[in-house]
Amino acid sequence: MRVPLSWLVDFAPFETDPVDLASTLDDLGLVVEEVQRVGEGIGDVVLARVLEIHAMAGADQVRRVVIDAGGDALDVVCGAWNFHEGDVVAFAPVGSVLPGDFAISRRKIKGVVSNGMSDDQDGILVVPDTAAPGTPFVDALGIGPDTVFDIAVEANRPDAWCVAGIARDLAAAMGLPFSLPEPPEPTTDSGTPVASLTTVEVVDEDLCPRFTARVLLDVGVGSSPDWMARRLTLAGMRPINNVVDASNYVMLDLGQPTHPYDLDLVGRGGLRVRAARPGEVVTTLDGVERPMGARSVGIGDDRRDCVICDADDVPIGIGGIMGGATSEISSGTSRVLLEAAYFTPMVIARTSKRLNLRSEASARFERGCDPEGIDRAALRLCELLGATAGERYRSAAGVVDVRGPVPGPARVVVRTARVNAVLGTGLDDDQVVGYLEPIGFGCERESAGVLDVTVPTFRPDTEREIDVIEEVARHHGYARLPRRRLTAPQVGRLTRYQRERRTAREVMAGLGAHEAWTASLLGPDDQRRLGTLGGVTVTNPLTPDESVLRQSLLPGMLRALAFNADRRQGELRLFEVGHVFPPPDAERVARALARSGGTVIDEREVLGSALAADGDDASSAARAWQVLADAFGIEGVELVAPGSVPGSELAPVLGGLHPTRCARIVLAGGDRSRDRPVGVVGEVDPAVLDDFGLDAARRRVGWLEVDLEVLLVHAPRRSSLMSSVSRFPSSDVDLAFVVDEAVPAAVLETTLRVAAGELLESLALFDVYRGTAVPEGTRSLAYRLRLCASDRTLTDQEVAEVRARCIAAAEQAHGASLRA
Repeated sequence: MRVPLSWLVDFAPFETDPVDLASTLDDLGLVVEEVQRVGEGIGDVVLARVLEIHAMAGADQVRRVVIDAGGDALDVVCGAWNFHEGDVVAFAPVGSVLPGDFAISRRKIKGVVSNGMSDDQDGILVVPDTAAPGTPFVDALGIGPDTVFDIAVEANRPDAWCVAGIARDLAAAMGLPFSLPEPPEPTTDSGTPVASLTTVEVVDEDLCPRFTARVLLDVGVGSSPDWMARRLTLAGMRPINNVVDASNYVMLDLGQPTHPYDLDLVGRGGLRVRAARPGEVVTTLDGVERPMGARSVGIGDDRRDCVICDADDVPIGIGGIMGGATSEISSGTSRVLLEAAYFTPMVIARTSKRLNLRSEASARFERGCDPEGIDRAALRLCELLGATAGERYRSAAGVVDVRGPVPGPARVVVRTARVNAVLGTGLDDDQVVGYLEPIGFGCERESAGVLDVTVPTFRPDTEREIDVIEEVARHHGYARLPRRRLTAPQVGRLTRYQRERRTAREVMAGLGAHEAWTASLLGPDDQRRLGTLGGVTVTNPLTPDESVLRQSLLPGMLRALAFNADRRQGELRLFEVGHVFPPPDAERVARALARSGGTVIDEREVLGSALAADGDDASSAARAWQVLADAFGIEGVELVAPGSVPGSELAPVLGGLHPTRCARIVLAGGDRSRDRPVGVVGEVDPAVLDDFGLDAARRRVGWLEVDLEVLLVHAPRRSSLMSSVSRFPSSDVDLAFVVDEAVPAAVLETTLRVAAGELLESLALFDVYRGTAVPEGTRSLAYRLRLCASDRTLTDQEVAEVRARCIAAAEQAHGASLRA
């Protein structure tokens, strides 16, 4: 908001340097973005009358002009062509210094001596013939030096959207007396009551709680006085005519928008205020047809726009935003119907946003105007208009005032101890009152340290004790508040889960995988390709390709692999830590609907890795899992083939993976049917690779996906205590078993570990064979067992006993046979 200093002085005697005033405004939270000085450097310019105009030989761009500047006639060479003999113009005589330190001197042009300057690149300035030649230009036009503050007013300060509000704040901070204008009642025509000329009906009082109307008679529409036009111009508004300018001036002056109608153009001379009907069209002052209630702009919006209609119920304006074109003030207007009203702020805000129409009036109404300041604003407008509207100008007797549920002044209990606790100050009751009363707050002492504060109606932003404390802080001065360094009982740090999640990322990067990020929303086709159904569907997706929450990281990773393969980056390993959303089970849905805790959405954080480098396959994924498990010392975790445990809660098919080259990673329990899933490991089905644009004939893709919460929080771990290393030699035993294809290698490994007992130091699968040397439907699994004792060298007999126990256990538990 642009505020001239000369306007501020109307409310308080500000005599401080403008730079200091700007600093005080900044301290009050009214940030001054620019201080602009205007009207300086033209004190030497005077008025001059054009006496004669002559052409100059050899010059077709300039003319010799004879002027009267209050003394002898002077010759001036002038390049402007926008004036005539008898016009009064601005003239800078020899010796004048114009802005920019531009000195005017006597010069000879084409043989003619020019005794000054009266034009620029835009032409000569022609002024009204209201003063004698030689009169100082600034005196004649009333445009003395001034300072304009460009102030950024925040949305929570509706009172500061006018000069009076800013002056009130500034005067209170500087300890200066502040006063509002007290306009007198206008000259009235006692024989013409306002009720005989107009009527007002407010149909929807929740949209417009108060509406007043006055009728001004025999109004002469013309130009505004120079001082008003200049102030409006400095404030950033364009002067139009004395009626419209007076309305705009009062809005900037007191913060109350008003609207003048040409009464003779208002149907049957009356007004109706109501909610617009859906699709109703209003043609506004800018000539645009605007449909009402066309769309919702947020939660709670009932699409009720306030319109002002004439007595025939024809819309002639949008309440609180812009008037209509049919009742606009013109040069032929003689009777003015003046509206001054209070509109519900949220109604104006929603309508303004809906129509994408913002005006100076709507900016104030949507923040909250003063419903008790309406009468002062209307009287001020009548007073201003009286200076230019002609001798016959008068007002009809009385006012039409329709009142509904008008908000009154709020009352807030403020505790001085609470003020000091929040601000860190040591203020007493008198100091708090001293800060609040100058800005319009009423204060009564209920008891020692307790104030009953009445909030003025022009401060709808102040509702609670903390709001009043903010006002005390502003006027006490934020710079004066004590500064304290905040300390925390403990420094911030990562949780164990967060640290180990970082470790998991480092492990995958150490395996040569690049971290990827893929979208959590997929299309229905992505689920179909994996053979999975269901899932959580978004009701309002931005695009159909992003309408389902992902149940696995696999689709996004395959897309990323295909994207890279298309750009000749096929040998690639990727991993991602992200969230997946399994279909919610019935129990979870029931809990959420009963509001007994939890949400419908089941969200889990998982780590997924797609291994597509040269030679990668299911075994690569299994080795990656082993490295990850070893990094955290995980034990008690097994690989279980899908569908291998009857009655298990685990699904028999893993979406998108090869049916015979995949396994589930589970936390093994006593009851195999209740094993808890950790993740999956295996190889992507070739058909799925082809569906995602990857050539299955050229590459295999290993896949690993684990639930990080289960892995890092619930999975059992080996003891971190160190044990002494045996100084005695170890013995290796190689055993190759022929087992059915349905027997997982991890299950056989567990059996061997149990049978080997405490002497087992390590066990590893080092060979898998399928071929003519073993029966069809079976495979050979070769394990290396390393045996060692901490207190002795093992004898051949001890090693043989362990070997025999392992063979017997494998035969008994899995029907395995020792391969010769």
